[in-house]
Amino acid sequence: MSDWQMDWDPIWALARRVLEQGKPLELTDETRALLLRSTREVAISDEDAESALRSQSTAMTLLQEVRRRIHDGSSRLNRARIRAYELRDAGDLNGAQQLMRDVLAVEVVPFYREQAEIALEKLTGVAEVRATGQINPDLNDRPQLTALYQRVQQGHALELTDDVRALLRRMAPTAAVSEAETEESLKSPDGAEALMGMILSRLRDGQKRLTRALFRMTSLRDSGDLEGARQQMRDVLAVEIVPQYRRMAEEVLRGFDSPPPQS
Repeated sequence: MSDWQMDWDPIWALARRVLEQGKPLELTDETRALLLRSTREVAISDEDAESALRSQSTAMTLLQEVRRRIHDGSSRLNRARIRAYELRDAGDLNGAQQLMRDVLAVEVVPFYREQAEIALEKLTGVAEVRATGQINPDLNDRPQLTALYQRVQQGHALELTDDVRALLRRMAPTAAVSEAETEESLKSPDGAEALMGMILSRLRDGQKRLTRALFRMTSLRDSGDLEGARQQMRDVLAVEIVPQYRRMAEEVLRGFDSPPPQS
């Protein structure tokens, strides 16, 4: 578990007031304490921070630098993670790992460095699963199932160990595969391979279907076609069998039809 518990709302609020709304930066004891705490969190030394807090102009520059490091680090990490997960699922684990190494090569904010290190560790673990066929209990199920399926596609025989059977039994319900169908598939490696492909295909197709529908729903809503926007989720529900994506579509539809909150 992370040792870093970030609460950057106060520094963002201060930056909005001062840097965006043009209000004066009043160096009260509370503001000084906030800036000192925030500078430590973005890897600016106490010495540099104390020096900057001697005047309002340098304190403003310090606030700008704190905001920049938080914003840039967050954007950099999020972009890298999204692309790394795309590469992971496409089978390019080396490329996925390199993206995290690229983040670590330039990132100075400890929290973002820690998150990149965690992501890199998990990607390395998934690569080991694909290389060995051995399940790692510390990793999430879906990336491991993807790695095992990629291993099979590379020509390796699937070893139906107890861990692999357990993984497939956990993942099958997430793709609306019945217990009876799962157990029948687990009677042979060929059946298990087919089950793996079915699970991953349903999850992948469902995710794409929902993402496309959400995009169309937003576009139609913004153009004023509310009924057309609702229909996007109804169309998803007419065909979707993956429980998670059905729940998400139902929640979106309920939220769309809910009355606005009272002001």
